[in-house]
Amino acid sequence: MVRNNAAPPSRDRAATERAIIDAAAGLLADRGFAALNVQAVAEAAGVDRKLVYRYFGGVEGVVERLGAEARWTLGEAAGQTGAGDYGSAAAQLVLAYGRALAGNPVLRGLTAWETVEDAPVLRALDASRSAAMQAWTAQRVAALPRPTGVDVAAVNAVLIAAIQMLALRRSQERPFAGMTLDDAGWARIEAAVERIGATAYGTPDPTI
Repeated sequence: MVRNNAAPPSRDRAATERAIIDAAAGLLADRGFAALNVQAVAEAAGVDRKLVYRYFGGVEGVVERLGAEARWTLGEAAGQTGAGDYGSAAAQLVLAYGRALAGNPVLRGLTAWETVEDAPVLRALDASRSAAMQAWTAQRVAALPRPTGVDVAAVNAVLIAAIQMLALRRSQERPFAGMTLDDAGWARIEAAVERIGATAYGTPDPTI
């Protein structure tokens, strides 16, 4: 639950900014992106709304800072898989992204926002996420043979979109397509992603 905090000393800008960011993160996690406006953030932070404008230029600046702090980390576990082929590596990327969403309500809130609204700050956040995922992929699959006869970008897009939607649905504790998304159901989803990764990309061509 989002709670009002005692207003930090006005002379302590760093503390005030921290209070505003934390309040916005709490609102986003508890109530969703519709709750993010200057008045609500200021009230939750226990500060005058003028300070939100002064330090961030409005709620857009607050969202930008949230996105910068909630980096689209793909997790240490994904980097330790030692996948031996492109399909397995791609599947691990998708699963790491799903775990990152599952473990961070701010990331989920920002992602849900991106799916229904287009704004410059959200496009910037999407670009940052895409860059992080591309960097992860480059580090782990650069030396792996790429599959032939497969539209890799399209397959990746389908898998990433699927895990993203399922992770958002899971956070709402709602089933999908007849499947519950509790721990047991999520284990089935991860197994399915791994199976798709092992088959959708075909047999790698070692000459490429």
